[in-house]
Amino acid sequence: MEEKPRKIIGRRPFLGWITATISSLIAAAYTIPAVRFILGSSLEQESEQWLTLGSTSKIPLGTPTLSKTNVERRTGWVTSTEDVSVYILTNNGRDYVAMSNICTHLGCRVRWVAKREQFFCPCHNGVFGKDGTVVSGPPPRPLDRYPVNVEADQISILAT
Repeated sequence: MEEKPRKIIGRRPFLGWITATISSLIAAAYTIPAVRFILGSSLEQESEQWLTLGSTSKIPLGTPTLSKTNVERRTGWVTSTEDVSVYILTNNGRDYVAMSNICTHLGCRVRWVAKREQFFCPCHNGVFGKDGTVVSGPPPRPLDRYPVNVEADQISILAT
């Protein structure tokens, strides 16, 4: 058998190869964290967040009751706490409806007027029925609703 001659790398090509390898490792060490920093928050998926509003015993039958809680929202690298207010309504003590207290016209806060049994938006005289449907005024659609979960006498809504 004939032996193939071994090719010996010279000093200059070897040092060039080592320099290129080390430079590539350094570039990767800086590039990967930089890309993660720039794209990081956009790559994260939002998870469902259920917010506990309180006990079902605090909700009277047939009367919308205002419940408040806080939700922590993250936009990019900024984290802020936001107040969430919803009206909870039950007619039988088993089925609950959670309606936003934000008018669908221009985002004003609506309030429950017990004498009229209606929600009223003072900005442009928007009126909503007990179930959140539009009765009169400029609102284009009913009050927004939240998915509701009741477990162990505690009411929770899905934050959006």
